[in-house]
Amino acid sequence: MQKMVILGAGESGIGAALLASQKGYDVFVSDGGSISEKFKSELNSHSVRFEENGHSDEIVLLADEIIKSPGIPEKAPIMKKVRAAGIPVISEIEFSFRYVGNSKVIAITGSNGKTTTTALTYHIIQQSGASCAMVGNIGYSFARQIAKEPKDIYVVEISSFQLDDIKLFRPKVAVITNITEDHLDRYEYKIENYITSKFKIIQNQTEEDVFIYNLDDAVTMKSKSNYPIKSTQAPITMSRELSQGAYLTNAQMHLKWKEEEMKMSIEDFALKGKHNQYNSMAASMAATAIDIRKEKIREALQTFQSLEHRMESVATIKGIEFINDSKATNINSTWFALESMTKPVILILGGVDKGNDYELLKEMVMEKVKAIVCLGTDNSKIHEAFGDIIPLIVDTASAEDAVKSAYHFANKGEVVLLSPACASFDLFKNYEDRGSQFKQAVRNL
Repeated sequence: MQKMVILGAGESGIGAALLASQKGYDVFVSDGGSISEKFKSELNSHSVRFEENGHSDEIVLLADEIIKSPGIPEKAPIMKKVRAAGIPVISEIEFSFRYVGNSKVIAITGSNGKTTTTALTYHIIQQSGASCAMVGNIGYSFARQIAKEPKDIYVVEISSFQLDDIKLFRPKVAVITNITEDHLDRYEYKIENYITSKFKIIQNQTEEDVFIYNLDDAVTMKSKSNYPIKSTQAPITMSRELSQGAYLTNAQMHLKWKEEEMKMSIEDFALKGKHNQYNSMAASMAATAIDIRKEKIREALQTFQSLEHRMESVATIKGIEFINDSKATNINSTWFALESMTKPVILILGGVDKGNDYELLKEMVMEKVKAIVCLGTDNSKIHEAFGDIIPLIVDTASAEDAVKSAYHFANKGEVVLLSPACASFDLFKNYEDRGSQFKQAVRNL
């Protein structure tokens, strides 16, 4: 019986454990921190052995194969030992792919827009009546879905960390929404390493598969020629007409695939803002590539509801609108959020900085922002970047304080926007927790 050790007991690790035990592996789960009660009872009910608050080398290093959770960096001591021992390491995405059978996989990655694009692609396919699940970084883990309720189509949101440990993973449709500097702390602060991770999504594709990418994204276009591409290409763009792919011209989206073309006015898109036009084109193209009918795509684009924590309108109080964009954990996401604003903004910014260059936000901040409320334990970089252009900058240490300060600065007809450009682990469990506390604080005003 093959020994499978799973490092990390989050949703991804637990899903992998359930699938591996179902497929007859001898499974052991090891987490350097504590494991939640919910996950422990799940492991117990499936008779899966586990340990928490540390790794036992004598068990881990006997593994035939290791599934590494995406949150564990290569520089972690246990990973150095695993690599030295030469044990094969894969990601949960790679492991899951072994068991997809004839189901189709649409895999979506990118620095920004991947969650919205994934949710929208899923919405289109689901509305068409096909058997479909949305997995990966959003919702259930890929492995859990396969173990509990297999589907004909999987729409998978994949981070660069999950792509780092793939070997044979081959999606029918691969999407790279865009590539910007993010998570550079995990890639030795070299953007080339991060770009290489993203492009692994197409490394096993053949001409029978489809690759969707953004022609207007400078980093993608500069890097594309460094990676051999065998897939059928279906680009998206706002800058020119295409013979195959999706493009916008005169406020109309054109979707061209094989011999067919569909047109739709962007006025009819449920999602507003330029970045969402890209997301809508990518999702429509992905659905088209697996033969979802044009009418279904058109219908679904009109009915899609925005995601929680992503440009989510919370409330309007005394003419002041509050927007929760807690999922904006990098500079570009915040840039896009500000770009879509039409009223003066009180911006709530800050958290754990992953090597942010705030210079990139300066022009947008000058144009749109009236005051900045910092929400983090160390806000010195924000003061440094914007102190000379924004007269009102204050520090707060809780969602409640941040909301109260922003409300104090705002006038009727203005917007309070939580779009932090940073990770959330200094004051919150994760971006969802940060967004939920923000919404509660708004309701308490």
